[in-house]
Amino acid sequence: MPLHIQVRESIRREVREGGLIDKTGRLMTEAELGRHFGVSRITIRNAISPLVEEGMFARSRGRGTFLQSNQPENWVGRLMGFSETIRDAGYQAGAKVLQRGMTNRHDTSVRNQLRERAVWQLKRLRLADDIPIAIEHAFYPPDIGLELEKRDLTSIIMYSVFEEELGHTIKEAKQTIGASLADDASAKLLRVKAGAPLLSMERLTIGADDRPLEFLRSVYLPHYYRLSINLTRRHS
Repeated sequence: MPLHIQVRESIRREVREGGLIDKTGRLMTEAELGRHFGVSRITIRNAISPLVEEGMFARSRGRGTFLQSNQPENWVGRLMGFSETIRDAGYQAGAKVLQRGMTNRHDTSVRNQLRERAVWQLKRLRLADDIPIAIEHAFYPPDIGLELEKRDLTSIIMYSVFEEELGHTIKEAKQTIGASLADDASAKLLRVKAGAPLLSMERLTIGADDRPLEFLRSVYLPHYYRLSINLTRRHS
């Protein structure tokens, strides 16, 4: 692994453990970090730049580099599953299966989205470095679900399996993001108080033949996710 990447991941890990920053969230200077890690300032600069780009830090001219209050997901129009997103951000992705199997006890919304009377469901607690940060409840057409059931559902890269193993080309996904409050069950799983704010999401993934492939409902701890959108104003 290149030296600057090793240093980048060390900075990420040490900052999460409370090191390298002062009480205001200001990161050590490049010179201080160079002495701390025993590397050149150019290596430090190359290590920090991706952390700034992904939103972990923000640079303030004349003041320094400061830790942001939350960890962003990169919402850039690229469809990524939880494992891909978390690994891309430098965490170890994990999962605990809470519920799986065929069911016809699903609500009207799921039935309308997937156009199936019975579906295969998968409910998982999602982990980042063994910390529970999300609950995902996904629903699939029966034929897809029965194929997924044969695989390791704690480490599966879902969209890669769709395209590379099951032969389903993904055309697009329609995603809606909102806010919700943790109920007793979610609060216990995510280790927060009941009524704590959560980020909620629904996503319908559609195949090249316009067939619904997955309907996903998720809730996330908000300090692990941030949504950034570029807006333009239309001029006549």
